[in-house]
Parts: sequence; structure tokens; C-alpha cells
Amino acid sequence: MTKLIAIINVIAWSGFWAFGYLALTAEGLSDGQLVIAALLAFGGLVTGIIAYMKLVRSAEISGYARKSNQLDAETRNRAHAKGTI
Repeated sequence: MTKLIAIINVIAWSGFWAFGYLALTAEGLSDGQLVIAALLAFGGLVTGIIAYMKLVRSAEISGYARKSNQLDAETRNRAHAKGTI
């Protein structure tokens, strides 16, 4: 499943850059074509971010990457109650 998400990530970012470049630099396109290119670029951006975050989360869970320094909910609430944060 991780490989599938990685492939989706690459395709999404490629679409973002390709359609974003097209939307910004193309001359002679109609307004409808520019809107479609911008929407496809935005879709690539959103999909790429979501896929990247899923890859980061799965890397943390599998032990491949260090876990983030976030506190779990219980420790955070205890620290807030003590006033140490």
C-alpha cells in the first residue's frame, strides 16, 4: 500500500507542476482552458500533500523515520494542568 501511495504522490506532484506551469505561462489559451489547467494543478497540489502526509505517517509507524516530537494527549493535558507548557 505504501508503494501505491508513493506512486500517487509522484503523479500528483508531476501534475501539479505540469498543469501549474501550463496555467501560468501558456499564451493563446482560452479562459476555460486556463481554468481547467488551474483546477488540475490545484487537484495535484491537494492530492500530493495528502499522499505525502500519509507517507510520512506510515514511515513513522513502521520505524523507518523518527517519530515527531509531539506529546500524546495524556502527557499534554497533564503538562497543561501543571502549567509547565
